Amino acid sequence: MYMPSTVDGVKVTDKLIMASRICDSVLVTGSNRGIGLELVRQLADSPLPPVQIFAGCRDPNGPRSQDLQELAQKHHDVITVVQLDTTSPTSIAEASKLVEAKLKGKGLNLIINNAGVNIPGSLVETGKQEMVDVFTTNVVGPMLIAKDFHPLLCKAAAQFPHQTSMSCSRSAIINVSTLLSSIKRCPENFSVSPMYPYRVSKAALNMLTCCLAEDFRKDGILVMSLHPGWVQTEMGGPEAPLTTLESISSMLKVITSLTEKESGTLLDWEGKNIPW
Repeated sequence: MYMPSTVDGVKVTDKLIMASRICDSVLVTGSNRGIGLELVRQLADSPLPPVQIFAGCRDPNGPRSQDLQELAQKHHDVITVVQLDTTSPTSIAEASKLVEAKLKGKGLNLIINNAGVNIPGSLVETGKQEMVDVFTTNVVGPMLIAKDFHPLLCKAAAQFPHQTSMSCSRSAIINVSTLLSSIKRCPENFSVSPMYPYRVSKAALNMLTCCLAEDFRKDGILVMSLHPGWVQTEMGGPEAPLTTLESISSMLKVITSLTEKESGTLLDWEGKNIPW
């Protein structure tokens, strides 16, 4: 039987991936712009979207969240906008309660820790406050999210009692990291992008990923870090080679294909391994 290699310019294999539901429920942090907003958009627009998408952002009613609110109105039966400041333990606790209530006894399958900041700075430009501010958002935030939402992730994993393999459709945390976090690759790109606060915080995020992967393995929860590429966002700038559309479509293919083999690893948007 003939099977065309492409349909409407898209590979058939890609269409099959997009046609499958990535998970029943997902929380995306930092979802009001850039990578986070595109993640929510592509998840909601997929042929078989998650039943519930929780779009977390610091100020849901602010002007920077207008695009997200319009997207949520378009997909009002799927998207719930959640006030979530990942630097605030109180905000995280309240968000977890809201999500738990919305799930009505079910677990949360997937968390994409996307919220992050970058203060470009050489050593001369970097002080204590810059390091602390970036570390709080990029490392402490994802740690607190994992801690507070852990019971919901465990509940999701337990809903597959006969499944021992890990996947994002079962229970997982994806920490959005970067190539610049790689200690081994640092000599290759440091001169182009010194970025002390960003590099150091994302390297710490990778260690958090490894710790959580080991800690949550007994619960059947997959944890990994994912580099979206250099993307045309407010953080990445207009010179970046990837659009958010290109980056996220590739990231979602990787996320869909993850197994326990990838837990505790750092991959890029094409699924290629990045050394720590």
